[in-house]
Amino acid sequence: MMNSLAHGDNIFPVEITHISSHGVWLLTGQEELFMPYQDFPWFKNQPVNAIIEVEEISNGHFYWSKIDVDLTVEMIKHPEKFPLVAR
Repeated sequence: MMNSLAHGDNIFPVEITHISSHGVWLLTGQEELFMPYQDFPWFKNQPVNAIIEVEEISNGHFYWSKIDVDLTVEMIKHPEKFPLVAR
């Protein structure tokens, strides 16, 4: 008998693929997103273990518990639409 994941379970875990002096790259099941520090200052000067500990709490919604930051794909792709959040 073959077991499979329940419908809706994400088989592609979200992960941080790169941290540089310019920003952070987040790999989702669908794409890799860049978060420059100028738009996402919460990640700058954080320890690596705080940045890499990210979970997808719902589809396209990510949470970093060690720095209490939650972002959506829309916020990452279009930070200019969320000036009070991203600035």
